[in-house]
Amino acid sequence: MKAVLLPSAGAVLLLALMVGAVLHFATAGSDDAAEQRQVRIATMAVASAVVAVRKDQEASTYWDDAVRQVRHKPLDLGWIDQNLGIWFHSYYKHDETYLLDAGEHPIYAMRNGRRASLADFAQVAPRAVPLIHTLRAQLRRGDLRPASDQEQTPGASTIAIVRGHPAILSLKPVISETGKLPQAAGSEHLHVSVRYLDGSFLGELAVRYGIEGAHILALPATSASVPLRNAQGAVIGYLAWHPFRPGLAVAQHMTTVLLLALALVGAMLAWLLGRNLRARLQLETSRAQAQHLAFHDPLTGLPNRTLFNDRLDHALARARRGGGATLLLLDLDRFKHVNDSFGHQAGDALIREFASRLSGLLREEDTIARLGGDEFAILLPTLAGGDTIDRLCQRILNAVHLPFEVLGNQAFVGVSIGIVQAPLAGSERIDLLRKADIALYSAKAEGRDCYRHFNASMDATVQLRGAVEEDLRSALATGDGLALHYQPLVDAEGAMVGVEALMRWTTTAHGQLPPAQVIPIAEETGLIIPLGEWVLREACTVARRWPDLFVAINLSPVQFRTPGFVDRVLDIVRCSGVRPEQLELEVTEGVLIDDDDLVRAGLSRLRGGGLRIALDDFGTGYSSLSYLRKFEVDKIKIDRSFIQHLGHTVDSAAIIHAVVTLGHAIGLTVTAEGVETREQQRFLTQAGCNQMQGYLFSQPVPADEIEKLRTANAALRAA
Repeated sequence: MKAVLLPSAGAVLLLALMVGAVLHFATAGSDDAAEQRQVRIATMAVASAVVAVRKDQEASTYWDDAVRQVRHKPLDLGWIDQNLGIWFHSYYKHDETYLLDAGEHPIYAMRNGRRASLADFAQVAPRAVPLIHTLRAQLRRGDLRPASDQEQTPGASTIAIVRGHPAILSLKPVISETGKLPQAAGSEHLHVSVRYLDGSFLGELAVRYGIEGAHILALPATSASVPLRNAQGAVIGYLAWHPFRPGLAVAQHMTTVLLLALALVGAMLAWLLGRNLRARLQLETSRAQAQHLAFHDPLTGLPNRTLFNDRLDHALARARRGGGATLLLLDLDRFKHVNDSFGHQAGDALIREFASRLSGLLREEDTIARLGGDEFAILLPTLAGGDTIDRLCQRILNAVHLPFEVLGNQAFVGVSIGIVQAPLAGSERIDLLRKADIALYSAKAEGRDCYRHFNASMDATVQLRGAVEEDLRSALATGDGLALHYQPLVDAEGAMVGVEALMRWTTTAHGQLPPAQVIPIAEETGLIIPLGEWVLREACTVARRWPDLFVAINLSPVQFRTPGFVDRVLDIVRCSGVRPEQLELEVTEGVLIDDDDLVRAGLSRLRGGGLRIALDDFGTGYSSLSYLRKFEVDKIKIDRSFIQHLGHTVDSAAIIHAVVTLGHAIGLTVTAEGVETREQQRFLTQAGCNQMQGYLFSQPVPADEIEKLRTANAALRAA
């Protein structure tokens, strides 16, 4: 025992002497150096805040719409609130904003996030007037040089005492971004913004720069401080804080040194405990591996859902104490296609590569986790600005758009991203994840391969979707509120040749809901199947009244993926007694791209049963000649977006000519949607369009009004 204890005691004493010497030399001068560094950071933070206020203003004042709105009389106060007033408080944390006309009279005022009295400007004016004179003189000279190399427009700013508080006071002119709105030099409206330095700015110092306990003093502080100077260089106050002293912190953590000493003693005793120590190390290694596997994804090595939830809980706890956090949920688009085409090993390789690319875009303090399958999450432990998040999301999208090399093949995928911030959207993990998932769903619903920030309207939309789903189930059971309207299609001479059946649904709770809102809900809930069959039955019944007109019916991609769909369509047509040749089924390009073999077989059977197939919204998707030939459609319908842009862009006219030429070359009928003017009709007729549809001829009307339209159409053509 002595042979062990004596050497151990000597080692502990020697270690204590060494630690004392190291501690003395390491802490000498470190506190002063740390304080000087914080002074430099605080000085930079104040300067950055002044520039940030000016750039915040410039984002909304260097804008044609802003010029129009401030000129409008009376002012559209709602628009001003959302773009030049209350929005500056809710988004940029500005405390007061004012709009001044050409005579420097206030025409709008906002304080603390609420619209205020114009008289409130009187307490800001004494400090603002010198800046107004300086800026107005520059504008009268026609001098629009930016206030700094970080800005695009002129301006004037200072730090001043406003209402007894030190504040950043900044002025920006409301000017045209494009230069297309004439403004007499010096007549520009002025935007005045005030941000108090003893408000939210102090919290940002703690979060962004680690300067805790900052406060404003009239006189220099005994602790660390920096002077606040106005535009003339005069000191108007001091920003003070209690500096962090690392030397003192080290001295207070001697426990760490003692632990190191114990570790050294353990090393000296290792030769006595060799076999036992090796066994213990093996046990600890096994425990560490088990713990790693419990909290990390085995495929990518990233944190799994359990570890991510724990880190998110800690971040939200900080957010509740005044901090913030940003959460992103990501879901790969078209990943199933990779698995189906190249196998699950290729899918695993793509997941690993995607995780690697994501990791390369983030900072060490950020957390990226794989929640399962092709779903990932990113946690930014700060309340990042909107521009910062947008840039990160764009970098993620750019990284994903690069091809993935998997098992000797190239695979292409996209990613949808939902974004939510705490505490702005809440500070409870389950609620925050739910809202991030809602934002992700919104990104997928709006075309995928994009990102969306959560907002309250999305939550309301989800609740509305639930109510709509319940009401739609009831309507399909009773038929209440459901109806079909019909929009005429005319030939090149203007004669009515067919109609398109369009669903209309009027509810008790929500009034008339547009198909663009109802159809996606029906597709997701499976209600599109009974709804589509109801539409087909109604259209077939009405079509028998117009034996010389065809009736076009829209089909959903979800219907095509439903087993037995083609059999049900043919059975409904047969039971209705309508001639199959009188029916035209409209499908979108997305139907042709997905489930290639299933779709081709289904379309072939439908055409074999006498029905015609039209490709809707042509030109907005892949627009491939190869699948037009492969799927053998009868008609293509040029999307209304190209028709609406006729006369405005050269591309639209060229595209329409190209589509018409392509369609005629392979024997297809070409229809133009969205025709609203005689000029559009004449152009499309000259271009060779076979049929046209749009408000120029008629809006969708109930079936009983079609005969009136036919009579009027015949009379007009005869005249």
